Amino acid sequence: MQITEIKKVGKGFRYHVYVDEKFVGTFEAEVLAKYKWKTGQEISQEEIEKVKIVNGDLACFDRSLGVLEKSMKTEKMLQDYLKEKGYPEECIERAIGKLKDYGYINDGVYAENYIRSYSHIKGRRKLKYDLLSKGVSIEVIEEKLDNLLDEEGQYDTCLRLTEKYMKNKSWEDKTKQKLFSHLVGKGFDFSLISRVVREIKDDRN
Repeated sequence: MQITEIKKVGKGFRYHVYVDEKFVGTFEAEVLAKYKWKTGQEISQEEIEKVKIVNGDLACFDRSLGVLEKSMKTEKMLQDYLKEKGYPEECIERAIGKLKDYGYINDGVYAENYIRSYSHIKGRRKLKYDLLSKGVSIEVIEEKLDNLLDEEGQYDTCLRLTEKYMKNKSWEDKTKQKLFSHLVGKGFDFSLISRVVREIKDDRN
């Protein structure tokens, strides 16, 4: 078997490799240099498969770093992204393992940042649901919520959102029902909503 063509892809550092005139894969320039592949070189199927694994690990890791530079991700979010891009399962596992070791992925830190960023517009239930959907474990979520949220803060947030919603509105039954639905959708407990609504109505009367 012989490498018959190595063709650059786009403006990056990736190349299409052809063996015996047949396409065998897309490889990073760094990998081609490491194994000193060049046109006309004799090569075995065993070496091709070995280099594919090395190339997959490098490409998957580099792609992960590029994504994480743009925005923080949970382990599940990054895993889903890499699967969607077609990387092999074993390459994804190795890349995520390295990223966790290096501290690039930390679901606890992600949860803390998320709660701090959205607790002014969302209730505990909504925050919990959002983080669960992003793959954070329930144990981590509960711990971070307990540490970062308090009843007074949630009350203040619910009160502010209620006042904003009710601005220039009257307390008709349909409006009140819509308000409750709005606040439940934001993740606040029914008991907290009832307390806030009752206190605002008393103040207005």
